[in-house]
Amino acid sequence: MQELGVKVLILSNAAGGLNTKFTAGDIMIIVDHINLTGSNPLIGLNEESWGVRFPDMIQAYDKELVELAETAGKDYGIPLQKGVYVGLKGPSLETRAEVRFLRTIGADAVGFSTVQEVIAAVHAGIKVLGLSIITNIHDPDKPIPVTIEKVIDVADEAAPRLEMVIKNVVGKIC
Repeated sequence: MQELGVKVLILSNAAGGLNTKFTAGDIMIIVDHINLTGSNPLIGLNEESWGVRFPDMIQAYDKELVELAETAGKDYGIPLQKGVYVGLKGPSLETRAEVRFLRTIGADAVGFSTVQEVIAAVHAGIKVLGLSIITNIHDPDKPIPVTIEKVIDVADEAAPRLEMVIKNVVGKIC
Protein backbone atom coordinates (compact mmCIF):
# COMPACT_ATOMS: atom_id res chain seq x y z
CA MET A 1 0.00 0.00 0.00
CA GLN A 2 2.83 2.33 0.82
CA GLU A 3 4.33 1.85 -2.63
CA LEU A 4 0.94 2.69 -4.14
CA GLY A 5 0.93 6.00 -2.27
CA VAL A 6 -1.59 5.11 0.44
CA LYS A 7 -1.30 7.65 3.26
CA VAL A 8 -4.33 6.67 5.40
CA LEU A 9 -5.68 3.26 6.33
CA ILE A 10 -9.14 2.85 7.83
CA LEU A 11 -9.68 -0.59 9.33
CA SER A 12 -12.85 -2.09 10.71
CA ASN A 13 -13.58 -5.32 12.48
CA ALA A 14 -16.12 -7.24 14.52
CA ALA A 15 -15.02 -7.55 18.13
CA GLY A 16 -16.22 -8.97 21.38
CA GLY A 17 -16.85 -6.37 24.04
CA LEU A 18 -14.90 -6.72 27.27
CA ASN A 19 -16.05 -3.39 28.70
CA THR A 20 -19.46 -3.99 30.29
CA LYS A 21 -20.37 -0.33 29.67
CA PHE A 22 -20.56 -1.25 25.98
CA THR A 23 -23.56 -2.88 24.33
CA ALA A 24 -23.80 -5.16 21.35
CA GLY A 25 -23.99 -3.02 18.21
CA ASP A 26 -21.80 -0.22 19.58
CA ILE A 27 -19.02 1.14 17.41
CA MET A 28 -15.71 1.60 19.19
CA ILE A 29 -12.94 3.86 17.97
CA ILE A 30 -9.69 2.04 18.67
CA VAL A 31 -7.28 4.34 20.50
CA ASP A 32 -4.64 1.70 21.25
CA HIS A 33 -4.08 -2.02 21.03
CA ILE A 34 -2.44 -4.92 22.80
CA ASN A 35 -0.80 -7.54 20.59
CA LEU A 36 -1.34 -11.00 22.08
CA THR A 37 -1.31 -12.80 18.73
CA GLY A 38 2.11 -14.25 19.39
CA SER A 39 3.40 -12.77 16.16
CA ASN A 40 4.50 -9.57 14.47
CA PRO A 41 4.42 -8.82 10.73
CA LEU A 42 7.85 -7.19 10.96
CA ILE A 43 9.70 -10.38 11.91
CA GLY A 44 12.46 -11.16 9.45
CA LEU A 45 14.59 -8.97 7.25
CA ASN A 46 13.64 -5.30 7.23
CA GLU A 47 13.17 -3.45 3.95
CA GLU A 48 14.61 -0.06 4.98
CA SER A 49 12.73 1.77 2.22
CA TRP A 50 9.44 0.66 3.83
CA GLY A 51 10.27 1.80 7.34
CA VAL A 52 12.62 1.67 10.28
CA ARG A 53 13.50 -1.67 11.87
CA PHE A 54 11.87 -0.78 15.19
CA PRO A 55 8.91 1.55 14.57
CA ASP A 56 7.53 3.47 17.54
CA MET A 57 3.99 2.25 18.26
CA ILE A 58 3.24 4.82 21.01
CA GLN A 59 0.65 6.51 18.76
CA ALA A 60 -0.39 3.73 16.39
CA TYR A 61 -3.87 5.21 15.90
CA ASP A 62 -3.79 8.72 14.50
CA LYS A 63 -5.25 11.32 16.88
CA GLU A 64 -6.59 13.52 14.08
CA LEU A 65 -8.41 10.59 12.50
CA VAL A 66 -9.84 9.62 15.89
CA GLU A 67 -11.13 13.20 16.27
CA LEU A 68 -12.65 13.13 12.77
CA ALA A 69 -14.45 9.88 13.62
CA GLU A 70 -15.73 11.36 16.89
CA THR A 71 -17.02 14.40 15.01
CA ALA A 72 -18.68 12.18 12.41
CA GLY A 73 -20.48 10.30 15.16
CA LYS A 74 -21.71 13.56 16.65
CA ASP A 75 -22.74 14.90 13.23
CA TYR A 76 -24.92 11.84 12.60
CA GLY A 77 -26.08 11.28 16.17
CA ILE A 78 -24.20 7.98 16.31
CA PRO A 79 -22.82 7.31 19.78
CA LEU A 80 -19.26 6.03 19.57
CA GLN A 81 -17.19 4.34 22.24
CA LYS A 82 -13.42 4.63 22.54
CA GLY A 83 -11.16 1.93 23.81
CA VAL A 84 -8.27 -0.49 23.65
CA TYR A 85 -8.48 -3.46 21.28
CA VAL A 86 -6.64 -6.67 22.09
CA GLY A 87 -5.67 -8.97 19.24
CA LEU A 88 -5.60 -12.72 19.79
CA LYS A 89 -4.74 -15.50 17.40
CA GLY A 90 -8.16 -17.20 17.45
CA PRO A 91 -10.27 -18.75 16.10
CA SER A 92 -11.72 -20.04 19.40
CA LEU A 93 -13.52 -17.49 21.52
CA GLU A 94 -12.30 -16.56 24.99
CA THR A 95 -12.77 -18.48 28.21
CA ARG A 96 -14.09 -16.71 31.30
CA ALA A 97 -10.58 -16.68 32.79
CA GLU A 98 -9.18 -15.17 29.59
CA VAL A 99 -11.86 -12.46 29.64
CA ARG A 100 -10.94 -11.58 33.22
CA PHE A 101 -7.25 -11.44 32.24
CA LEU A 102 -7.91 -9.25 29.20
CA ARG A 103 -9.97 -6.82 31.27
CA THR A 104 -7.23 -6.71 33.91
CA ILE A 105 -4.62 -5.68 31.36
CA GLY A 106 -6.82 -2.84 30.07
CA ALA A 107 -8.60 -4.21 27.01
CA ASP A 108 -12.10 -2.99 26.08
CA ALA A 109 -12.63 -5.23 23.04
CA VAL A 110 -11.12 -8.41 21.63
CA GLY A 111 -10.74 -9.83 18.15
CA PHE A 112 -8.59 -11.84 15.78
CA SER A 113 -7.59 -9.21 13.23
CA THR A 114 -6.43 -5.60 12.88
CA VAL A 115 -3.31 -5.58 15.07
CA GLN A 116 -0.98 -7.06 12.44
CA GLU A 117 -2.26 -4.66 9.78
CA VAL A 118 -1.81 -1.68 12.08
CA ILE A 119 1.77 -2.64 12.92
CA ALA A 120 2.60 -2.96 9.21
CA ALA A 121 0.91 0.35 8.41
CA VAL A 122 2.69 2.25 11.17
CA HIS A 123 5.97 0.73 10.00
CA ALA A 124 5.19 2.15 6.55
CA GLY A 125 4.33 5.62 7.86
CA ILE A 126 0.63 5.24 7.09
CA LYS A 127 -1.89 6.96 9.39
CA VAL A 128 -4.42 4.55 10.88
CA LEU A 129 -8.02 4.76 12.04
CA GLY A 130 -9.44 1.60 13.59
CA LEU A 131 -13.14 0.99 14.22
CA SER A 132 -14.70 -2.04 15.89
CA ILE A 133 -18.31 -3.14 15.81
CA ILE A 134 -18.93 -4.62 19.23
CA THR A 135 -20.92 -7.75 18.41
CA ASN A 136 -21.35 -9.21 21.88
CA ILE A 137 -20.42 -8.49 25.48
CA HIS A 138 -18.23 -10.90 27.42
CA ASP A 139 -19.23 -10.98 31.07
CA PRO A 140 -17.43 -13.84 32.80
CA ASP A 141 -19.85 -13.65 35.74
CA LYS A 142 -22.91 -13.95 33.48
CA PRO A 143 -21.65 -15.83 30.42
CA ILE A 144 -23.87 -16.00 27.36
CA PRO A 145 -22.84 -18.41 24.60
CA VAL A 146 -22.00 -16.72 21.31
CA THR A 147 -22.62 -18.04 17.82
CA ILE A 148 -21.04 -16.81 14.63
CA GLU A 149 -24.55 -16.25 13.24
CA LYS A 150 -25.35 -13.83 16.09
CA VAL A 151 -22.05 -12.03 15.59
CA ILE A 152 -22.80 -11.59 11.89
CA ASP A 153 -26.36 -10.42 12.59
CA VAL A 154 -25.17 -7.72 15.00
CA ALA A 155 -22.39 -6.64 12.63
CA ASP A 156 -24.85 -6.43 9.72
CA GLU A 157 -27.20 -4.28 11.80
CA ALA A 158 -24.41 -1.88 12.78
CA ALA A 159 -22.76 -1.74 9.35
CA PRO A 160 -24.82 1.20 7.97
CA ARG A 161 -23.81 3.37 10.95
CA LEU A 162 -20.19 2.36 10.53
CA GLU A 163 -20.41 3.21 6.83
CA MET A 164 -21.76 6.68 7.63
CA VAL A 165 -18.84 7.37 9.99
CA ILE A 166 -16.26 6.12 7.50
CA LYS A 167 -17.74 8.10 4.60
CA ASN A 168 -17.76 11.24 6.71
CA VAL A 169 -14.10 10.77 7.70
CA VAL A 170 -13.05 10.01 4.12
CA GLY A 171 -14.90 13.09 2.91
CA LYS A 172 -12.90 15.25 5.30
CA ILE A 173 -9.49 13.85 4.43
CA CYS A 174 -9.87 13.81 0.64
